[in-house]
Amino acid sequence: MIVGVPRETKTREYRVALTPDGVRELVSGGHRVVVERGAGEGSALADDGYVAAGATLGDATETWAADLVVKVKEPQPEELTFLRPGLVLFTYLHLAAYPKVGKALLDAGVTALAYETVQLDSGALPLLAPMSEVAGRMAPQIGAHYLERENGGRGVLLGGAPGVRPARVVVIGAGNVGWNAAWIAQGMEAEVLLLDRNLDRLRWVDQIHKGRIMTLASNRGTVERAVASADLVVGAVLVPGGRAPVVVTEDMVRGMQTGSVIVDVAIDQGGCIETIHETTHDDPVYEVHGVVHYAVGNIPGAVPHTSTYALTNATLPYVALVADHGVRGAAERDPAFRYGVTTVAGQVTNAAVAGALGVDAVDAVTALAAL
Repeated sequence: MIVGVPRETKTREYRVALTPDGVRELVSGGHRVVVERGAGEGSALADDGYVAAGATLGDATETWAADLVVKVKEPQPEELTFLRPGLVLFTYLHLAAYPKVGKALLDAGVTALAYETVQLDSGALPLLAPMSEVAGRMAPQIGAHYLERENGGRGVLLGGAPGVRPARVVVIGAGNVGWNAAWIAQGMEAEVLLLDRNLDRLRWVDQIHKGRIMTLASNRGTVERAVASADLVVGAVLVPGGRAPVVVTEDMVRGMQTGSVIVDVAIDQGGCIETIHETTHDDPVYEVHGVVHYAVGNIPGAVPHTSTYALTNATLPYVALVADHGVRGAAERDPAFRYGVTTVAGQVTNAAVAGALGVDAVDAVTALAAL
């Protein structure tokens, strides 16, 4: 199979879908890999490294002409012209937040595979996890930056100082993003409150951190009280494949302290803060009711070298599975992968995505068998 690796075009997106080591694995399996020239530059991965691993360099058109195209982010407007029947696209899609992309995939008859909906029997999301970990770990440092007075914040140091209280960090959602955000904020000596509806998850966090992170059962009242006293709020709520629920209302934002900061990591699934809308690394923040809002949809893109390696470590086995056996064969062999099959021949094959887009879902294996 021919595997294409395009250069990412989303604003300030410096990640690339495969490292040279990932290319080498695919080439050793008998596949041809075409990498767009300069695709890895932003991740400090030179073209020479890809060539040495066995890749062929090409332009965007040659890369998108591959049987299987692997990316990091959803196709951007300028990339939609490359969509075509028979193309297999494997990337983060987040179609609940980008319904226009979903429509374009359906209209073009693309077989689209979403990293974020590949799901194990345990409920774990193995291809979303590494970027969730990176984004979660970045959220406190982003919040600390914007809490500085010069950057629009209250002028609060996350870890406080001797004799001075630290910042209060409220993390909503105790999944991979939330737990990592709470962990790093605690390490920066902030006062951390972690909210979730899953008591078993909170119990697990409490056993690990032994009280250094305060865990609270999430409900409207708890969220309202916690947010009102927060210096930094991290939104980390996830519904796999679906739109994130709004858990912080505009009234709650209005009740926050002037100069406090919100970092909504759930923005790539629509966001969990009512006053949020997506921003970019070029223009990352805006203010509503005196509160600084940060809502960049590709946070891990700011640390692309780390993110690219973490992503390839997780995705490569699944990319190889598709390259070796095709999408239908991969879906038959791996039930977890089957959840990642999102669109086939103009039909939506993931139930959560179908619900978010307001269409009916069809069975992935059945749809693939009809190709």
